[in-house]
Amino acid sequence: MSSITSNNGFTFPLWLYQGDGTRKENFSPDFRAFIDEHYEQHYTPEEVLGYIYAVLHAPAYREKYAEFLRIDFPRIPFPDERSDFEALSKLGWDLIEAHLLREVPRLKLGAYQGKGRNEVDKPRYVEAEQALYINDTQKFAPVPPEVWDFHIGGYQVLSKYLKDRRGRTLTLDEITNVENVANVLAFTIGQMAKIDDAYEAAFADRG
Repeated sequence: MSSITSNNGFTFPLWLYQGDGTRKENFSPDFRAFIDEHYEQHYTPEEVLGYIYAVLHAPAYREKYAEFLRIDFPRIPFPDERSDFEALSKLGWDLIEAHLLREVPRLKLGAYQGKGRNEVDKPRYVEAEQALYINDTQKFAPVPPEVWDFHIGGYQVLSKYLKDRRGRTLTLDEITNVENVANVLAFTIGQMAKIDDAYEAAFADRG
């Protein structure tokens, strides 16, 4: 798989676009041959990506290979059964769609409430109210504790988003984004539990 480096990171696009406007999947021929032969089925690049994304979000996988994930590119195991691959692929693709905000789950979380100037003063979380205040009178609620505490890459997602905007007036798009992210994080927590169950079932014989 070809990568693109930017801002000290790596990006692995799913598709590579050619000079003539056509595109090809960003998988090596050997990897594609392995997948096709292993499952006797030609899965789309999106289905393969969905599977990989699911595995990378399986708590059991992340715990078992935590040390390797910190120092190297992750190794992805593939189950023997096609049904296990497909179950994880579907769960992973749904998570991708949510993380890209293409399909935002409507869980009725993080509604913006209160009157004021929409200025981010000092973000604070009040667990007893399940409310995330941006100033004395305006808040996002309900925000369950597990959503507020959710971290990605070492950052507490909602806290960082609002702290980066201290002293600013939130735009309508930013308000909507906080609402959407609260719902997506809650969905992620539930989806990771489902992924973990599917992962454990797929690799029950590997310890």
